[in-house]
Amino acid sequence: MKKILVALVAIAVLGACSSEKKDFAYRGLSMSLPFQTFIDSLQQRGFFIDSAKTDSDFQMVVMGSDAVRYRLVIAQKTGQVAALQENWELHSNDSTRNLWQQMRDDFEKDLGAWPNMPKHGDDHKIAKFEAEGGFITLTLENTYKPTLSVRYDKK
Repeated sequence: MKKILVALVAIAVLGACSSEKKDFAYRGLSMSLPFQTFIDSLQQRGFFIDSAKTDSDFQMVVMGSDAVRYRLVIAQKTGQVAALQENWELHSNDSTRNLWQQMRDDFEKDLGAWPNMPKHGDDHKIAKFEAEGGFITLTLENTYKPTLSVRYDKK
């Protein structure tokens, strides 16, 4: 009888753990952290706040790093991270196309899902992925100046 009770408790614990919602994360950093903690964690990773592009009440913070080729724009809502966007700084249309394809393939592999592709041309592509806890949108625009952005939105 004791073994049956222990087995039932183990099954209940396993069921509770498996139904637990996964945390939406940006490069391994949980987006459910308080906004200031999230910013501090990015600063520990080598990012700095671009005060010229950040608004005065810190509703939207722009961050950069010498180690990466993108800038981060992070928006908050009631003290929590609401959205984050990487804006890549690249110099040629070919480099943005190649990076877009590589990132699309990586998200597809990591999330185990095909993206919704509302735009799929040579110079303008959008791939939207649904992840547990949020959405990831990968956008390529190569019209006049090569631009590539990755946006993370919490549900």
